Amino acid sequence: MAKTLSKFPFIILFLIVILAFCFPSIPKAIPIQTSINTADTAWMLTATALVLIMTPGLAFFYGGMVNKKNVISTMLQSFICMVLITVMWVVFGFSLAFGESIGGFIGNPSTYFMMNGVIDGQPWKLAPTIPFLLFAMYQLKFAIITPALITGAFAERIRFISYTLFICLFFIFIYAPLAHATWHPDGVLFKLGVLDFAGGTVVHMSAGWAALASALYLKKRNEVSHTPARITYVLLGTGLLWFGWYGFNAGSAFGASTLAVTAMATTMTASSAAALSWIFYDAWKGRKPSAMGTCIAAVVGLVAITPAAGFVSIPHSLIIGVVAALVSNILVDWRSRTGLDDTLDVFPCHGVGGMVGMLLTGVFAHTAVNGANTTGNGLLFGETHLFLVQSLALVGVSIFAFIGSMALLKLTDIISPLRVSAADEQEGLDLSQHGEKL
Repeated sequence: MAKTLSKFPFIILFLIVILAFCFPSIPKAIPIQTSINTADTAWMLTATALVLIMTPGLAFFYGGMVNKKNVISTMLQSFICMVLITVMWVVFGFSLAFGESIGGFIGNPSTYFMMNGVIDGQPWKLAPTIPFLLFAMYQLKFAIITPALITGAFAERIRFISYTLFICLFFIFIYAPLAHATWHPDGVLFKLGVLDFAGGTVVHMSAGWAALASALYLKKRNEVSHTPARITYVLLGTGLLWFGWYGFNAGSAFGASTLAVTAMATTMTASSAAALSWIFYDAWKGRKPSAMGTCIAAVVGLVAITPAAGFVSIPHSLIIGVVAALVSNILVDWRSRTGLDDTLDVFPCHGVGGMVGMLLTGVFAHTAVNGANTTGNGLLFGETHLFLVQSLALVGVSIFAFIGSMALLKLTDIISPLRVSAADEQEGLDLSQHGEKL
């Protein structure tokens, strides 16, 4: 079995090269598209780069939290997502997420196979002022960071080759269907009226529930307590994430517009409010204000505002940040007293933060902020429909992401064992998996 697995990646690589020769996707002629706006295009090129830098930022954020002997392996788990997901996206992934709808749940993998019809394609109907290829590249960056978020849950105990297989399966069977259902005009959640501006369900809830499934499936590390390797890495990673998040949220307006500015403002205020409330709550509990806590809280605020960024007012974004930080802080404290070994608290922070954001979008959304895309006003304004829709989506996505991830973990474990040996874990994944060390 091990010998067969070692040959399998080369077979896949060979097939990709053959496909690239057979399907070069050379456009006959790129038409002049009068709807393309150069300012919107310039902003979206920038936003695409900003979202990409979030993945290295996440690598530093997670890498600084783990034991020194696992820093390289943890950081590489983020970087490898840029490699694997990009290739899959070009071959068939973009089609799965945004291709011709199959029942509202998944795209036809042949629609844009090998990016055919993308370079010379008409702009995406929800992003009509930027080139279609730019839309595809922007969405790729979301697909990259989502599986990388999961890595914090099983850090310090997963085999690298098994991890790469799992994230490929996760992308195909969890991420792509959720992206299609939520963001494609023919998607089942989109038609239902679910609001997810930049990834509360698609990114953070899917990763959060997959993280919980992973922590339960892989069970506890043999050496649970440790000292974080580099708090400075965590600070650096937080800075890169915060910086890149403006592309994540403001870029989801798909243009250099007032809506993009609103999303940027709500992103800044929610994350700041979350960090401040986390510090105050820790002080109330008799704990010292820590750099680690401040960084985690800022990210929780960024997570929570993501689904709401283009639908709520700035004052309401402050409330979202405060509520998300308090709920996540309480859950992190509770998790630490249980036997659940979610190494870097991915579920309490990303999963729960995303859920809080989704629910509060149903409370605070208003058509005055984004009338073109908001499907109704929130609960605060006397309407119940949107809140009920958000709640229904939260339950459905949670069940799908958790059970689906658990099944994929089991399948991966059958093909290639997930956990490293006790000896390899003791030695550290940097040396046992990669032959490198700090």
